[in-house]
Amino acid sequence: MEIRKIQPKKKQGLVLVITGNGKGKTTSAMGMALRATGYQMKVCIIQFMKGNLYSGEWDGVKRLDGLVELISTGKGFCCIEGSKVPYSEHRRNAQDAVALSMEKIKSNQFDILILDEINNALNLKLIDLEQVMEILNKRPFELHMVLTGRDAHPEVIKIADTVSEIIEIKHAFRKGIEPQPGIDY
Repeated sequence: MEIRKIQPKKKQGLVLVITGNGKGKTTSAMGMALRATGYQMKVCIIQFMKGNLYSGEWDGVKRLDGLVELISTGKGFCCIEGSKVPYSEHRRNAQDAVALSMEKIKSNQFDILILDEINNALNLKLIDLEQVMEILNKRPFELHMVLTGRDAHPEVIKIADTVSEIIEIKHAFRKGIEPQPGIDY
C-alpha cells in the first residue's frame, strides 16, 4: 500500500491552546513536536514554569536529531505548597521566558513554537496579557504556536485557531498513586 503525504494549498501558522484541569496538556504539545519532526520541521519549546524537577522530555528531545530545542526557564510551579522560591523570582524567570519567546520568533528558525505553561504564568500574573498578545501578534504568518497550561485567558482563547480543553475524569494521584516517570514527568 502506498502512503501519500498531503500538503495544504496555503501554508498558514496556527495558534493552538491546550488548557483545562486534566493531565496531558504538555504531553499533547510534545506529541505535536514529535509529529513535526517527521516532516523535518524545527520546533522550539519554552517551558515557563518547569525547571526544578527532572522531566523525561528534557533528554527525550535530544534524541530527535536536533530538530527540537527545549528550554526550561522556570524554577518550578509558583504558589504551590512547599515552594521555597519567592514570587519575584518566578516572575523574573517568566519575564525572561517572554523575552526568549520574542527572540525565537524574530530568529525565523522555527516552524513551531510551544509555550509550555504560559497560560498558568498569565493566570498567576507572572506575565501580563499584553505580553502574551504581543507574542501572538508578532509571530510570522507561517509560524505555528502552541500555548499550554490551565486557565487559558478568554482573550487568548479568542485569538486562537484551535482550543482544546483537557478535563480530569479520574487521576491516579487521587488514589494515592505517586507520579510515574515517563507518564507524569
